Amino acid sequence: MQNTEKLYEAFGELIYVIAMADGELQKEELDVIEQKLADHPWGKDIRWSFDYEVKKNRSIEDLYKKVITYCEMHGPEKEYDFLLKVIEEVAAAHGGTDADEQQVMDNFVQDLTKRFKEDIGRINSL
Repeated sequence: MQNTEKLYEAFGELIYVIAMADGELQKEELDVIEQKLADHPWGKDIRWSFDYEVKKNRSIEDLYKKVITYCEMHGPEKEYDFLLKVIEEVAAAHGGTDADEQQVMDNFVQDLTKRFKEDIGRINSL
């Protein structure tokens, strides 16, 4: 069973990972986050999760692994397109996308793409 609330919690965590990949949060990144989440039906929940991670200051590596694990369990989801757009804009918000931010995004896309292909293959064989 898919848990929408947990999915959006994971979105907030990944946005935090991207924003912190270069070592600090910049005003430009926070502005993009605010703008992108303002009109999303679950934007307040995503932002709450992001803000929670800012306060906890946990390892971005651990959070990234947690997000990927949850997304793999959750499976294919149309909202991943929204998430990818947000993290790309956050990464580019302050002086462009640095190598660490790009690596996190690339890993996320590769991990999810692989999982989606596996899920689609399994579903099609039923």
